[in-house]
Amino acid sequence: MAGTGRVSVDQHRADVAALLAPLVEAARRRTRTEDVVLADALGRVLAADLVAPVAVPLFRNSQMDGYAVRASDVAGARADAPVRLVVAAEIPAAPGVPAPLVPGTAARIMTGAPVPDGADAVVPVEDTVAGTFASAPRPDAAGPAGDDPAGPGASHAVEVRVPRSAGDFVREAGSDVRPGDVLLPDGTVLAPHHLAAAAACGVGSVRVVARPRVAVLSTGSELVGPGETPGHGQVFDANADALGAAVRRAGGDVVRTARCGDDAARFAAVLAEATAVADLVVTSGGVSQGAYEVVKDVLGGPGAVAGQDAGQEDVRATSPGVTFRSVAMQPGGPQGFGTVHGTPVLTFPGNPVSAQVSFAMFLREPLERAAGLPGVERVRTAVLAEPLTSPAGKRQLLRGATGPDGTVRVVGGAGSHLVASMARADVLVDVPADVTQWDAGTEVEVREL
Repeated sequence: MAGTGRVSVDQHRADVAALLAPLVEAARRRTRTEDVVLADALGRVLAADLVAPVAVPLFRNSQMDGYAVRASDVAGARADAPVRLVVAAEIPAAPGVPAPLVPGTAARIMTGAPVPDGADAVVPVEDTVAGTFASAPRPDAAGPAGDDPAGPGASHAVEVRVPRSAGDFVREAGSDVRPGDVLLPDGTVLAPHHLAAAAACGVGSVRVVARPRVAVLSTGSELVGPGETPGHGQVFDANADALGAAVRRAGGDVVRTARCGDDAARFAAVLAEATAVADLVVTSGGVSQGAYEVVKDVLGGPGAVAGQDAGQEDVRATSPGVTFRSVAMQPGGPQGFGTVHGTPVLTFPGNPVSAQVSFAMFLREPLERAAGLPGVERVRTAVLAEPLTSPAGKRQLLRGATGPDGTVRVVGGAGSHLVASMARADVLVDVPADVTQWDAGTEVEVREL
């Protein structure tokens, strides 16, 4: 159905939120989840508590490079009276079970290596007279049996200068995580350090909230793709890739991207294909007041092309639930929203700045919630670095750049075609409809892009 009159930004935001509420609720209820391998889980949202399947550490191991000892053997060690122990073994961080430690001896041990039975402390190599492993021969380099009172396999002695207590520099099995502990709670947005914790527990895949499936359709016969050669009267499509990137950043999965000319039947067919595979369709272009507005032609009311049935020519029908309206904002005034073939559809203007502003104002936040991501407050105050003027009667969303001192200055003008200025912006300066001028130093409301 075609709408009339102009609505506020807040009203359109509320209408879009209501349209996408079922997707948000599905994420909240964890209705759609999937398992992904750990390598692909960065940025995904856990759909349930991740419970540790094993202990971490898996076994008693050394926290330091040094010597595994019995604490009682080095209790009297001092810098001026070191305790001398025969080094009876070498324990690398490698598979295998070391032999038990004989009283009165030490085992040279590396960080992460299993602590042998009988040892209850580790002396860091820095706390020995040598202070380093560099000059210490390996036990497997021992001379003939009988050369050392420790017997076969012993090669040298270590002098310990610092006493140690039982447990010093020994990591006990399960001291970090026990089996059954909640390693990461439901709703965690997985960052690299979360993946490290999961991997340390041997977790190979995680259950995450399924991303909303989004189709992005860019319309206009004048469009060619970036990297192609435009003919006279053609322009590069700045929306398909940019809106797709915005969708991905907000947690969506772009399942279809298409560039479509101004042929109504062709657009109707592409739209039908998109609604069959997506949870949401976003279009750009074709919603203004011109003569070749393909999105409006297809969805805008009586006589619109709704699609094609098998074996039939173009089917003429009333709009399947799409409202087109003018929103009291600039840029991005022409907007549409509704349902097509049971799938939510949002229609944005075709000018690149208008499309990006529309996404930031209307779609980013509900799409993030539909992906299970936590809410982020992007509206804040800032101080204007320079004065600005604004036409009365329409809410302006001006591109702004934050300077090193935290002040914001407007970049570019109000025109929706000034895409280069959008690239320099990091905020939208929100100018109410009743404001015509602000002086430098005015505290204003901005929305982070």
